[in-house]
Amino acid sequence: MPAAPTLAALALLPATVLPCTTVEATFDRPDGIAPVTAVSFVPEAVPYGATARVVVERAGGTTTVSMEVDGLTPDHTYPVHAHVRGCGTAPGDSGPHYQDVPDPVQPSTDPGYANDHNELWLTLRTDSLGRAAAHSTVAWEFRPGGAGALVLHAGEDGQGHSLAQRVGCVNVDF
Repeated sequence: MPAAPTLAALALLPATVLPCTTVEATFDRPDGIAPVTAVSFVPEAVPYGATARVVVERAGGTTTVSMEVDGLTPDHTYPVHAHVRGCGTAPGDSGPHYQDVPDPVQPSTDPGYANDHNELWLTLRTDSLGRAAAHSTVAWEFRPGGAGALVLHAGEDGQGHSLAQRVGCVNVDF
């Protein structure tokens, strides 16, 4: 009867699955009482009960982030960016955009740093039912502990919400 493989021998086998993180969350109030994975700061744009699914895949020095949402405002565009801290009870708690090469001047407005090659940018365009999906691949991996959330911005809605306004946030372990 052959001997069973040891754990040490199994550790030498090549990995067959890419490192991956998946987050499934329901947007809730940012009341700070109960920990939540996703918060809505503007329920008219990100209704309580709307859902998000985020998948982060790392391979060969690149990172792909995919996001699916359901229950958001129909027929609306949401710019989404990775931010340096996790979601809090206030929109600004997540800090600035994560940058692979950080701009020494903050807040970062220099297009040499604030661009889709140095930051993670997604654009969610919801359909008539409030569903959307988007993904983005960057040619780098997040620094450990360097990013903590995906933040949904208001986008252009013609309803007085500025593009920069943070309307929702999802905690993600990048």
